[in-house]
Amino acid sequence: MNFLPLILFFTGLFPPTSHSHDANRLSVPIGGNAWVSNPADQSAKITSDGLTGWNQPESRVSVYVRFARAGTLKLSAAMSVPEGDSKIRVSLLGKPVEFSASGSAEKDYYLGEWTVQKPGYVKIDVQGLTKTGPAFGNLRELGISGDVVDEKTVFVRSNKDNYFYWGRRGPSVHLKYATPENTDTEWFYNEITVPEGSDVVGSYFMANGFAEGYFGMQVNSPTERRILFSVWSPFKTDNPKEIPQDQKIILAGKGTGVTTNDFGNEGSGGQSYLRYPWKAGRTCRFLLRGRPDENNYTTYTAYFSEGDGGDWQLIARFKRPKTTTYLKSLHSFLENFVPNTGNIQRQAAFGNQWICSKDGVWQEIVSARFTGDATARAAFRQDYAGGVGPTNQFFLKNCGFFDESVPLNTTYTRQPLRKAPAIDFSRFP
Repeated sequence: MNFLPLILFFTGLFPPTSHSHDANRLSVPIGGNAWVSNPADQSAKITSDGLTGWNQPESRVSVYVRFARAGTLKLSAAMSVPEGDSKIRVSLLGKPVEFSASGSAEKDYYLGEWTVQKPGYVKIDVQGLTKTGPAFGNLRELGISGDVVDEKTVFVRSNKDNYFYWGRRGPSVHLKYATPENTDTEWFYNEITVPEGSDVVGSYFMANGFAEGYFGMQVNSPTERRILFSVWSPFKTDNPKEIPQDQKIILAGKGTGVTTNDFGNEGSGGQSYLRYPWKAGRTCRFLLRGRPDENNYTTYTAYFSEGDGGDWQLIARFKRPKTTTYLKSLHSFLENFVPNTGNIQRQAAFGNQWICSKDGVWQEIVSARFTGDATARAAFRQDYAGGVGPTNQFFLKNCGFFDESVPLNTTYTRQPLRKAPAIDFSRFP
């Protein structure tokens, strides 16, 4: 009788070796679904081949899978250990198991069964405990099966079209604003408030998007933030050096401290940014102007202000050739551009949207359609949400593997404020 608790303890920690997967086993690639929790660990890397450089026991690797129903989950880990022997711990749903791994040939180590109580994301933590070789091994994938696994199980299934990269960045989400027809919109005003703690490195809170460019604010590193304004060239290329001279974006002016250059890799054009320490919890204001100019150009000008009543700062003025238009396709978005932070939740409130026509008539925007990028539409990630929040502002939220997603292509309407921005356009440079 004295030995029974000890026997039960080890039975819970070490997985049975006689069990195996069900026929519906799926492979969860580490390369597109995992993150290393220890920022100080510069050796452990998530690559297209899985986890490599894994040698620090302080580093935990977290893998996320979303299940559409409750049920039994069977789990295995496919890995190799080129040198020595390793002991590994896998933890999920409050139940850890440990197993020993060895051998340069990859093996699929069956870990046991867990009960998933409800639909949603499940976090699977993998940690190296001890090793006799230089590294714990190379972890390539997790295997999942059981009645909880079906065609609606969500994770990045392959690296086709570079989706390990896009999947680890996370889903981008947008607000596509409903604007009046037959209105020549010359000005677009918007406000963003990022809650404290949501200013995660890699976030782009884009306020004033339009058919030919975008304007918003970023968190570029722990010590740098930017106000970014870009306009695409009408020439379609990802290499700005290929743009013909008569289709290049022309810089017509810029504000103090603003850097300007060309950009590529997502279309090409003119880019400007101001390094500016905007603060979470404070409202930032964005004002964009777009109007046709002479010689078949359209001029776009961006202004920024932080806080109520703050002075407007000129970011840049760009002239786009072969374009004669006022502002169209107005939108906002939230994206993460750093894959290593794609497991951290972020959100922002977008409020008090207004447009002003070429005749000086202000109109309030109160409706927006919530949409997502290809990662969201393909259901590789479902940690996204949007709508109207308790402060009567639109909001966008993504990353972090939360469960409360909302359907894409849903239209939301906020209550009108009926108070146009008090802006004296004659004071602008």
